[in-house]
Amino acid sequence: MPDHEKDAYPEPPRQTPAPDKQTALPNPALILSKLFYYSVDLPVTTFREAVDSIRGRNKFVYYHQKFRRVPYLTECQEGDYVCYYEAEMQWRRDYKVDQEIVKVVQERMRACQQREGSSYLQNCAEEMKQFNDATKNYQSRYGDLGAYASARKCLMKQKERMAAQAETA
Repeated sequence: MPDHEKDAYPEPPRQTPAPDKQTALPNPALILSKLFYYSVDLPVTTFREAVDSIRGRNKFVYYHQKFRRVPYLTECQEGDYVCYYEAEMQWRRDYKVDQEIVKVVQERMRACQQREGSSYLQNCAEEMKQFNDATKNYQSRYGDLGAYASARKCLMKQKERMAAQAETA
């Protein structure tokens, strides 16, 4: 008794034709692929490698970019809108840097708490003090500015804080 049903799996024909006929004509697909490779792919790849090698020597790292310090908003002349804009952009950069400083200090404090476990109060006192100082300074400078914080709002807040300190003194 056979292993399989002859109706479901018929036997292949006994005489199969030759798999590839030998002709005198070349394969058109091979010709087209070579034509594409030498006319499009090779020049583009060569150009890209040349550009990458030039750019590799002159690597520009964006996070090491140095901006020159510009005058603060209080030092700008009346009506000098370019100075206003530069002071605003300087303030925004400082704001982002201060945010990152608070994040780094917070990560250090949390890592210490995780590492020390239940005895973190005495072993992480320095990190906790540093975090409290950083958040206090950040809050005193940028706290309550709202979603649309700007250099002008921050300056007005600092003036109000100075006036309040002068009244209490």
